[in-house]
Amino acid sequence: MIKKIKNKISTAYMVQNYKKILPFIKPYWVRAVLAMVITIPVGSMDALIALLLKPYMDVVLVEKSVGATAYIPILIIVFSLVQSSLNYASTYLNTWVGRKIANDLKIKLFDRLMSYEASFFDKTSSGEVQFRFNNDVDTACNGLISNIKLFVTRVISSIALIGVLFYNSWQLALIALFIMICALYPLTTIRRRVKDIMKKTVFSGSKVVTHFNEAYNGNRVITSYNLKEYLQIKFKGTLQSVFTLGIKMIQRTGIMSPIMHFIVSIGIALVIWYGSYLITSGDITPGSFVSFIAALLMLYTPLKAMGSNFNHIINSLMAVERVFDLVDAKPNIIDKPETIKPGKIKIIEYENVSFGYTQEKLVLKNVNFKINAGETVALVGNSGGGKTTIGSLLPRFYDVTGGSIKINGIDIKDIALSSLREHIAVVFQDNFLFSGTIRENIILDKKDVSEERLNLIIKSACLDEFISTLKDGLDSHIGERGVLISGGQKQRIAIARAFLKNAPIVILDEATSALDNKSEAVVQKAIDNLMQNRTVIVIAHRLSTVRNADKIIVINHGEIAETGTHDELIDKKDGFYKALYSSSQLK
Repeated sequence: MIKKIKNKISTAYMVQNYKKILPFIKPYWVRAVLAMVITIPVGSMDALIALLLKPYMDVVLVEKSVGATAYIPILIIVFSLVQSSLNYASTYLNTWVGRKIANDLKIKLFDRLMSYEASFFDKTSSGEVQFRFNNDVDTACNGLISNIKLFVTRVISSIALIGVLFYNSWQLALIALFIMICALYPLTTIRRRVKDIMKKTVFSGSKVVTHFNEAYNGNRVITSYNLKEYLQIKFKGTLQSVFTLGIKMIQRTGIMSPIMHFIVSIGIALVIWYGSYLITSGDITPGSFVSFIAALLMLYTPLKAMGSNFNHIINSLMAVERVFDLVDAKPNIIDKPETIKPGKIKIIEYENVSFGYTQEKLVLKNVNFKINAGETVALVGNSGGGKTTIGSLLPRFYDVTGGSIKINGIDIKDIALSSLREHIAVVFQDNFLFSGTIRENIILDKKDVSEERLNLIIKSACLDEFISTLKDGLDSHIGERGVLISGGQKQRIAIARAFLKNAPIVILDEATSALDNKSEAVVQKAIDNLMQNRTVIVIAHRLSTVRNADKIIVINHGEIAETGTHDELIDKKDGFYKALYSSSQLK
């Protein structure tokens, strides 16, 4: 009966979520099954203890004799000891399995996170990523542990206790079951009550994490602009939102437990009232009544607390749902079933390329140009015109909205992503450095690099003089995001990465725009070394990085305004490039 009621509560929902997680349980199914099997005696021993009270009370209270029942208290102690030991074993096994599943899910989600295209990160905050890819997994798997242990134990215990109820008195058992159905009915509405609040809570919770991330990563900006009070106000506002949602959750679910407690109390009162009549009429013995009451209390006690705990169970199940929304989601930029290798780079073609970060507004409109192997092409223009976007489309950080980009006549969508990106090295304006050493940030995953080659790369990237001043040289730690080194040093480490990758195509995205003149001169020398014998796309504001390009393409509001060499464009009367040059935007 209890099982049917719980099935009624949310069977389809629970089964649907557990089906999703079954493949992750499979590698550990032996321990998982053993943990569930152990819950059978754990749950049934409650009924054994209640059942033993009948002969004991009939003999001791009615017959005023101990007799053969003297062993019963000892049995109760033994059963309780065995039950406690099995309960510990079940908790241990469930925790072990749950954490293994959590680790596997996090690995799966981390792999999924690495597969998402740039647009996902444009729209998703760091707090939301941490909350959904990490916290939700812990919530889901902790819920898995408690759900399995709670429901299996309670179902077994309830079935056994109901058996004891019917064994002692079928009349009282029917009253008890009717009251139990009435008490459990409010739980059928709990998911509908909390679903919208849960979604808002996840969003607000992720904003809290984002605040901490921003306080950590933006500490220097906060200090220099005296933003402490401003950010405290914003943080308090977010916390107030979380608090309000928490109160709404209590308002919608907190009443459940008192209602269930009241209904259960009515059931106990009815059983005592009608049980007294059955005892006086001789239909049941006092021992049967005591055994019945003990079984009923064991059955009802967890039931009274279930109202306050059930919202946590629903929260866990909804976390499972959110986790598998991510697991099942497919990145928009993926390989086709059959891909083509581009071979040696001969020509890159942008054909009628259009692109928009949103469907409503295009950033690029019918862009056409070609880059021959070994050429250096510079993209210049006003800020926001689409220069960086053109560079981002080649390695497929985004996919074109219209037109196509081809390498050697092959649409880049027909080339395997790994192969395409292996042919391209990108040096960004703000290059990300991992916590660790200079060596680790240069070689990344290429562990078989010889010291001879590494030293040559360091020299080509103009890092040798800087590294020679460090006590630990290449093995010096640079702090999280390279906080312990300068901007120019970061750029040269990024250039060293590109040297090591040895890709035939190099994209330089504003690689010197954030540097002072002295740092720029050193970085520019490293860039000049990197550009040799490669096909290069230079995205820049400064003349020093573009005037020697084989071709300069001027981008204005997402369209190509002019194309030519520096000398050709500077001689154009009323030309866009000449206007940029004259206004010092390229100096």
